[in-house]
Amino acid sequence: MSNNDIVQKLWNLCDVLRDDGINYSDYVTELVLLLFIKMVHENTEAGLLNKHTLPTGCRWTDLSDKDGLNLLDDYKRMLLTLSTGKDSEGNTLHADPLILAIYADAQTRLREPRHLKQLIKSLDSIDWFSAQKDGLGDLYEGLLEKNANETKSGAGQYFTPRALIDSMVRVINPQAGEVIQDPAAGTAGFLIAADSFIKAKTDDHFDLDAKQVEFQKNKAFIGVELVPSTRRLALMNCLLHGMEGDDEGVVHLGNSLGQVGMSLPKADIILANPPFGTSKGGDASITRDDLTYPTSNKQLAFLQHIYRNLKPGGRAAVVLPDNVLFEAGVGTDVRRDLMNKCNLHTILRLPTGIFYAAGVKTNVLFFTKGSAKDKLQEENCTPNTWVYDLRTNMPNFGKRTPFGEQHLTPFEAVCNVLLAERVEGEWSFNADEVEIENTEVNQGIDERLAKSRWRVFSREFIRDTKGDSLDISWLKDANSVDAADLGTPEELAGEAMTELKGALADLEALVASLAGGVKG
Repeated sequence: MSNNDIVQKLWNLCDVLRDDGINYSDYVTELVLLLFIKMVHENTEAGLLNKHTLPTGCRWTDLSDKDGLNLLDDYKRMLLTLSTGKDSEGNTLHADPLILAIYADAQTRLREPRHLKQLIKSLDSIDWFSAQKDGLGDLYEGLLEKNANETKSGAGQYFTPRALIDSMVRVINPQAGEVIQDPAAGTAGFLIAADSFIKAKTDDHFDLDAKQVEFQKNKAFIGVELVPSTRRLALMNCLLHGMEGDDEGVVHLGNSLGQVGMSLPKADIILANPPFGTSKGGDASITRDDLTYPTSNKQLAFLQHIYRNLKPGGRAAVVLPDNVLFEAGVGTDVRRDLMNKCNLHTILRLPTGIFYAAGVKTNVLFFTKGSAKDKLQEENCTPNTWVYDLRTNMPNFGKRTPFGEQHLTPFEAVCNVLLAERVEGEWSFNADEVEIENTEVNQGIDERLAKSRWRVFSREFIRDTKGDSLDISWLKDANSVDAADLGTPEELAGEAMTELKGALADLEALVASLAGGVKG
């Protein structure tokens, strides 16, 4: 049984719980509380988990042989112990801070013991030996992705498409020994992808010494998540992938736009997809007083945190909506500050339809703190910005047309070339069918290169021609109507007048016909 098969089987268990009034969103929380106990058991049995084991009386074997009300009552008691560390009499059974964080305020909404028993039997029937080969963490990650894709709710807001995460990580190219941060961690997808990338390069840490392995497990990754239930999923996800973090785990609970963000250490790499939208209630959730440009726009606030929180020479990849690229006022100030303090070397214009919010237009900004020559430079660090347009003349992505790695391959091929050796027009995915307007931007550029999705723009052009707007596009939408083909205003007015006269004549004929019918 493949991990995909297991994910589907686990997802189908939701039907069991509908009689208990549990919907899809509640089901995922309900399932993972039980699933984590099972996965800890399987990892412990396989000798893969020595730390963070569950206390006596709170293990899978304490559930699997029970039935009826005893089963449900013991499960409720188990969740209480895991969340508080104490039994019903106040005796301390465990003090593992990570387990306490994972099960903080955990409680079950199950009312029927038979439903709990059915879930336990279903989990026991899975071929966990086969699942171990692919990794229980990947199985868990698949369940989170299924939840984000299937539920018509806000689940997708903290789940970035896997293909995009992996592509961003490959471009950033994280190395062992680097501190990697995500200030809007969600279910920790970016951090886990970076960890998996480093493990693949180091033969699952086999090439590292004991001190380096300890750093990778406990200090290399740090995230922040505002929503407690989402953080719970993230902590489980990290632990099942062998990432333990500090006493609070890899992902801390809090607001990166508040005090927690101010206390985050500087990072070598930041990967993030900050939440979309403006802060509700004005800037109430943005309480930091160390940001140079105060704003109620959460993305602009997150962007400031990200480039300020990088170490000199540090690099970042962040998903941001279109408004960040063109918003005036504070938006212009933030973009100018970013291009002064960092080398904003690449922008990837993403297609629509790849996130849960319909029609949202997003981009990935790739930048490095300081200039290529001086990592401590804080002025004029951006000489040029390359833009890859993966939006114009692309399919409408969704369930029927899934967005995958194959759509990002051309971008990675040109982006992973050294900045000094990049060449326009080497890749032009689907660009042969595209025309480009002959504007001032394109004068003097070879026609073949002008059709490419890959273009470079100087800092002077961005400042003097675009007014520091980064909303740069040049490809013509194949479905758009060219104004040059519409005729002159006089011709259009004449056509409209002719159609109106024809419509008026038809109405007069209809009125006459109706009048004749009345007389008859």
